[in-house]
Amino acid sequence: MTRSDLHRIPTTLADGRELIYFDDVTADREPAKDTRDLPQVEHHSTARFDVLTGEWVTLAAHRMNRTFLPPADHCPLCPTREGREPTEIPDASYDVVVFENRFPSLARSVPDTEPYVDDTPLWPQRPANGRCEVVCFTSDHDSSFTQLPLSRVRTVIDVWADRTAELSALSGIAEVFPFENRGTEIGVTLEHPHGQIYAYPFLSPRSAQLLAQAQAHHERTGRELIRDVLEAEQAAGTRVLVQGEHWTAFVPAAARWPIEAHLVPHRQVPDFAALDDAERDELAALYHDLLQRFTAFFGEEPPYIAAWHQAPVGEGRELTRMYLQLFSLRRAPGKLKYLAGSESGAGAWIGDTTPEAIANRLREVAS
Repeated sequence: MTRSDLHRIPTTLADGRELIYFDDVTADREPAKDTRDLPQVEHHSTARFDVLTGEWVTLAAHRMNRTFLPPADHCPLCPTREGREPTEIPDASYDVVVFENRFPSLARSVPDTEPYVDDTPLWPQRPANGRCEVVCFTSDHDSSFTQLPLSRVRTVIDVWADRTAELSALSGIAEVFPFENRGTEIGVTLEHPHGQIYAYPFLSPRSAQLLAQAQAHHERTGRELIRDVLEAEQAAGTRVLVQGEHWTAFVPAAARWPIEAHLVPHRQVPDFAALDDAERDELAALYHDLLQRFTAFFGEEPPYIAAWHQAPVGEGRELTRMYLQLFSLRRAPGKLKYLAGSESGAGAWIGDTTPEAIANRLREVAS
């Protein structure tokens, strides 16, 4: 369900990629023409199966030459304005814009590949046939998601819903994953406020693990795993940050990251597209609140990842629900948590504090 006053205007860029303007209020926009002479980017992404972990690994060699931290006056996500080189957004202003990534990890035009690496059945491979989109939250290069007004946060939620519905309908898509990377410490290559959406042709490892756990839990109890986690967190209360009518935010009992919070809907709703207006309204307020708490925790906007986990498009969809995982790699002002031997090598996470201590602090900074 998308707001009736949200104006959606699709167009195409010079190389044929899709771009969609989402205006906060209905407006008579006639999209400007992309005047750039853009060569076609050939996509050769493949996914190879790691037999040691049971996970698919995507290889996208064409991304080696993508734009990396350009100066602000050459930012490709800013509007195209007089006196400056044309950007990815041809118009002189915009509210929210979505467009196909020029250097995607996953693409719809990936050619077929041999079924096995080195013709060895031990290593299956497949075309990484999906889609990657960029979501620009604002035309203001110097802003951030935390600084957006609630009305714009609500618009972005509607945009995520629109894109989730459309990408889920594409053939061969198993999972739609919206996310935001913020901060150079995360690996951000463009500093303009933006996020991305990946439409995977396979389940991501985290989703596959969650489904396995959810299936086993359902077979034992007949209940939904995330529902039981939510109700247990609400009953304990020690890690709950805020509980609304439709959503609850809490620090998870087994948090991996130094600062981590989950935002979970009370209703078993699979994705953004299935949220009703009241759920979207409250989500905008609570998500904005969480980002402000993270900022207050450190005294400045920290590097973070906002990962919006949604239910699979197909099999297993009924076993889980959407939720936000928000976390920062920073463990204290000016100090990062490095994923060294135990985490990166063995996959065994070690926390530097307790979730209860972090929850107490996140409650304190909001008061």
